[in-house]
Amino acid sequence: MAAPPPIPPPRASGFTSSTTLPLYWCRYGEPGAPLLLVLHGGPGAHHDYLLPQFLDLATAHELLFYDQRGGGRSRTDDPGPVTWQSHVEDLERVIAELAVGATPAIAGYSWGGLLALLYLTECAAGRRSPAPTRLALVDPAPASRAWRARFEAEFAARNASAAVRAMRAALEASGLRERDHAAYRQRAFEISVAGYFAHPGHAAGLTPFRVTGRVQQQVWESLGDFDLVPMLSRAVTEAIVVHGAQDPIPLDSSAAIARALGARLVVLEDCGHVPYVEQRGALFTILGDFLDPGRRTLHPSVP
Repeated sequence: MAAPPPIPPPRASGFTSSTTLPLYWCRYGEPGAPLLLVLHGGPGAHHDYLLPQFLDLATAHELLFYDQRGGGRSRTDDPGPVTWQSHVEDLERVIAELAVGATPAIAGYSWGGLLALLYLTECAAGRRSPAPTRLALVDPAPASRAWRARFEAEFAARNASAAVRAMRAALEASGLRERDHAAYRQRAFEISVAGYFAHPGHAAGLTPFRVTGRVQQQVWESLGDFDLVPMLSRAVTEAIVVHGAQDPIPLDSSAAIARALGARLVVLEDCGHVPYVEQRGALFTILGDFLDPGRRTLHPSVP
């Protein structure tokens, strides 16, 4: 798979003024179109690795992205911990400041999906508002510590597989580090994320990103021995869950999320954790149909 094309500049960008740490944000699409807030994965990553593919949704929506606390252009030297609670508070303030009075639909990818669910449960408990009008979860992070343990074991096994070991050995023997260090770094990145894909070679289509390890560790530690599923039955929103059949995150987790929310679960075959690369057309057709019910198309689903 070819490398992703360049990311176009946003229509507008800036930093929040209502959050305790200024957070970088940017907008794509036409002003006045239905607003879709897109939450990136991580924790500790940044929004632009969702691009340019997620811009397929900008033809019918105004897209709002932001770099979550501790990652990308929202990194901080503050030694204080970054927790799931601080991320939820940031999300509420981003909506209040940047949604201009609207209640946006939210699309959450990976950890961003779990962040959306944490925010939703806080809305259901009356501690945050407003709840999203629609919620699209794309390969959400595991909904419990037990499912996260299963994911960690599966991802470690994939990284230790003969195929990935051969990729690492070929890179080290290639001499690319000395000849073209930028190309070497790109290839090393592709190998580091190969386990997320149904076909490791498809990692070349993912925009490279970095994760702030300290932030990632602090957020997961703040969740403790978590299980969101029992709390989701009290949440009210229209939702859809999309999951790649070969995602190292257990399908059981996404199925449980969908059942608890009364949402539809769509399973994409021949697809790992990054459907916007491996099944781009199918994913954005599904999301477009969900976000704009007037153009709905039927897709295979799991009850």
